[in-house]
Amino acid sequence: MSENYLAFDLGGSGGKLLICRFDGERLVLEDVHRFRNEPLSVNDCLYWDLWHIYRQMNQGIRKAMDVAGGRIRSIGLDSFSNDHAFIDGRGELLTPLRCYRDKRTERYREAIYGKMSPDRLYALSGNQIAPFNTLMQLAAMREAGQGYILDNASMMLFTPDLLIHFMTGEAATEYTMASVSQMFDFARDDWSEEILRAFDIPRELLGRIAPTGSIVGKTRGPYNRELGIPGLDVVSVCEHDTASAFLAATCKGERAIISSGTWSLVGTEIPAPIIKSFGYRHNIANEGGFGGRHRLLRNVMGLWIVQELKRQYEVRGESCGFAEMESAAALARPFAHKIDPDDFEFFAPADMEAAIAGRCMARSGRAPETMGETLRCVYESLAFKYRWAIEKIEELTGRSLPVVNVVGGGSRNKLLCQFTANACGKPVLAGPTDATALGNVLVQLLADGRVSSLEEGKELVLRSFPLEEYLPQERESWDGAYGEFTRVFALA
Repeated sequence: MSENYLAFDLGGSGGKLLICRFDGERLVLEDVHRFRNEPLSVNDCLYWDLWHIYRQMNQGIRKAMDVAGGRIRSIGLDSFSNDHAFIDGRGELLTPLRCYRDKRTERYREAIYGKMSPDRLYALSGNQIAPFNTLMQLAAMREAGQGYILDNASMMLFTPDLLIHFMTGEAATEYTMASVSQMFDFARDDWSEEILRAFDIPRELLGRIAPTGSIVGKTRGPYNRELGIPGLDVVSVCEHDTASAFLAATCKGERAIISSGTWSLVGTEIPAPIIKSFGYRHNIANEGGFGGRHRLLRNVMGLWIVQELKRQYEVRGESCGFAEMESAAALARPFAHKIDPDDFEFFAPADMEAAIAGRCMARSGRAPETMGETLRCVYESLAFKYRWAIEKIEELTGRSLPVVNVVGGGSRNKLLCQFTANACGKPVLAGPTDATALGNVLVQLLADGRVSSLEEGKELVLRSFPLEEYLPQERESWDGAYGEFTRVFALA
């Protein structure tokens, strides 16, 4: 008889719940519920609609219970990192859930880095320097006169931990989430006392760090009665969605991994953090993973740009799906326009299409005029930035990464996968598409004793979800265009 496991995966543009059935030989994923997730702008501030997320999660759990006949072994939750809310001593919610794209950290950037320089922060945490880090958000609260929340709240909880608290009453911080907060010290395997002191963040606010793979607890009676379900074991999976996605990367040997979704996380797995000045100069992040693994990666803006363009087209009444957008890009003239996807102009613009046109016009005096030209510009530029990031990681590690494993929703984008192979001059192996959910489930299987090791689990994923290969094409023209890309944007 097969066993059922439930994965809740929350992304920056949507959430989903998937049942994973395991019959002892293969995994089968069944998509039971999806919903849109987008930030709300209120008084020029960005928030996540926490109650919408909570209702949709519960609706998905009810559906999953019906589909599985009430037989679900456990559930794991993962999401984007850094965002959080606060609870009091009785576990009641004190604050809304702020979105990482909110501009408050930029307003106080100078004051924040006046307390500790970016290079010192990198040396202590190994994390990327970015405006959305948890530390930056907490420091911005101090600067905005909201320190009373930090001083009086009982605990800060990241998004998955907050939802787990609503379900179980337990309050802890899962390790992979802590590791990317810019407040974690890999050398001590605990919160960084020096960083917390510098920014006046109470140690007790952050709580204990729960090891990945442990069972947090069972859903509580009131929660079960409200949903009409039996109690569920809740497993502390890799709650950071990138950690879960990398866990499900099944390409063997030395390889680069790109977790392609709203963000593109370009990196590789390493046995221990590498925190050097070269990594700081190129903003290469060290992040914790399952079972002592670590990720060395570079954030690239990713398909957020494409998602925003799609949203704008739909608002204008130009109904189109991602497949139609790919086709339009494929027909456009190659290498006509370029952007640096990591330009802060694209982080949260009011008009993404206008932002792209403006940057192209400023650089070359020409801008894309059609949907296809705009998208071709984006896809080519993403592929070039992937190559650049991989080259820097190879230089930092001293290792060649001859293959690229693209996982996540972006692995369905055949044009971008082919462009990535062309730009990098390396074979691209695409899949699995639902890598984050599968990484989530792998930890549940390990916690349940259904697989004995992560290696066995990866073999199971590969057997269940074969990879698709893309080989490099048109090497000479792509190499030439990449050289022009790095020259134009001064990418040393």
